[in-house]
Amino acid sequence: MSSSNPTPRDYNKASVLEVVLSRAPLTRNKLIELTGLSKATVSRAVEELRADGFIVDGGVDAVIGRGRRSTYLDVPPTTGHIVGVSFGVVTTCVLVTDLRGREIEHVIVPTVEHRDASAAGAWLVDLIEQTSATARGPLRQVVAALPAWVRGGTEVFRPADPMKIFAGGGLHRTVEDLVGAPVTFDSDANASLLGVLADDASIRNAALFSVSSILNFATCTDHELARGRTPAFGDFGVLSSGVDDQTLDGLLSTRGLLRFAREHGLDLQSVEDLWQAPQDNRARTEVVDAFTTAITTGVNVVAVTLDPESVYFVGRLRPLVEEVLPEVRKRLERTLPTVPRITTIAQVLGLSTARGAVTAGLAMTHNRLRDVLLRARTQGPQQEQSAPAF
Repeated sequence: MSSSNPTPRDYNKASVLEVVLSRAPLTRNKLIELTGLSKATVSRAVEELRADGFIVDGGVDAVIGRGRRSTYLDVPPTTGHIVGVSFGVVTTCVLVTDLRGREIEHVIVPTVEHRDASAAGAWLVDLIEQTSATARGPLRQVVAALPAWVRGGTEVFRPADPMKIFAGGGLHRTVEDLVGAPVTFDSDANASLLGVLADDASIRNAALFSVSSILNFATCTDHELARGRTPAFGDFGVLSSGVDDQTLDGLLSTRGLLRFAREHGLDLQSVEDLWQAPQDNRARTEVVDAFTTAITTGVNVVAVTLDPESVYFVGRLRPLVEEVLPEVRKRLERTLPTVPRITTIAQVLGLSTARGAVTAGLAMTHNRLRDVLLRARTQGPQQEQSAPAF
């Protein structure tokens, strides 16, 4: 009888699974190269994972000249799916992918206003189920990003004003109970930065400001998200903006900036009017200058405390950030010995954040499958099956 502890053979199989999930479709030769394992070891692991339902043959690699063609190894859709959610004040996006991150379906709808967390959770789960209707295999993970700070993946702190009822853990409990799969909450800034990191593996140390319903912040060190011990980590919105008694959130959030602009005499129906139909007058100049000062203050704080190579801005206020960036850089050059690269990122409202949430969900699921494989060792030969074994 075999030991209950994982053996080297188990770890080899887990390594092959990890590479296939993250890099498929790929040939056996590429799999050997990426794992560093022998041809025989990889072949044995592939056959075991095929029996487990995690590997199928894909297309055929075209070969120039003489030699055998290589069959691509792929992950079947029956292994399951991931759901990433951007649960915003204005819109909600649900994105469903397979375990390789290939999109199955997505929807973007106006966020319905609810009076309690239970009703909102039920609405969100219904939207998830509708969007996942064509997905195959088990739902492995849901990651929902909110305009808020989140502790431990479950507790919501300081959400945007229209979402105050979601503070605490009630919304998370409702969604997880109804959806029947692991559910993790995170901030929209963290999800946005995860999307940036997924697109560019060269990024090491960076910071991201989400300037939308609230000012939210995320940072990474050595390409990994940095997370504090408490929700206070990254809450730059409570700091002084450098403009009278205004906080950074008071000038770098849509609601705060709109209120500030109206107080200074601008007749705006929405915050977008500030740049879509600019008013060439003293009041607008004062508002834009205050916004510029707030951006400069925020980047200054981040530069001297976290030393990022790049600082990104995303969110509804991005067009105004682009307008003031030349002046922001000039001001920073007068105070900082080295100014980080500052850039804005155009995003599809909701969808880009949901893609970052999916990135987090894929990492969680891949790690969980590896752990399950190492805990659930095979005691004997397995039969071919269409559904995954775990």
